Amino acid sequence: MSSQVESLSQFQGISREEKEKLVGEVIRHVLFKSHQNSGCPLKWEELAHIVNRNYKNKNLSTLVINEARAKLSAVFGYRLVELHRSRPSSTNQSRAAPSSTAENRSYVLMSELPDDLYWQHVEDTDAFLWSGLAFVVISVVHLAGGKIHEDNLWHHLRRLGLHENDENHEHFGNLKQALHSLVSQRYLQKNRVPGPEGSNFFYELAERALDANVTDKLKKYILQIVKKDAASEDAD
Repeated sequence: MSSQVESLSQFQGISREEKEKLVGEVIRHVLFKSHQNSGCPLKWEELAHIVNRNYKNKNLSTLVINEARAKLSAVFGYRLVELHRSRPSSTNQSRAAPSSTAENRSYVLMSELPDDLYWQHVEDTDAFLWSGLAFVVISVVHLAGGKIHEDNLWHHLRRLGLHENDENHEHFGNLKQALHSLVSQRYLQKNRVPGPEGSNFFYELAERALDANVTDKLKKYILQIVKKDAASEDAD
């Protein structure tokens, strides 16, 4: 209690009860928008607006968002993870480096449950299939060295029965839109490179695909496939 009072002592005109109400509003916004937008990142500025529409103090926004992150973990079992765009695209080196100010921060909501419990009790079948698609696409880009030409990516996906012109896939609907969703969710980034015969498009791994947990799972998955193929060759 004393730490909360001390943290609020720098702000005038707001009580502990008002601060807790703001924290609750931020949490509700995070949970609703994350579900509504299929896991697309939430910008710091949209969370800060919940506070700033009534209290014009940037430091208060930071306090409320940090406490919302702590409560999401302690009560709901979710981590509000900040994405760091510290890795500029290799095809866009001429662009200015992104600012590190709070206004350019973004967050994604991630479960803290172990994978087996999460898939058994939380996630539904459709989301499980979607995660499988994301994992396959990320694996292909990862094996290509973290960057792949758009045509080459679709070449590999077609071998799995996933065609770029398919707008009514049984599980994923419009497959081009599905790939675009991975960009929106910051698993991939898509870059246009001008060329003498027109523009070329490349996909690169973005922040969420570069997360240590994801890369560790990719390496284990790929290693399992390599061992299985080796065992099959030995058997033959």
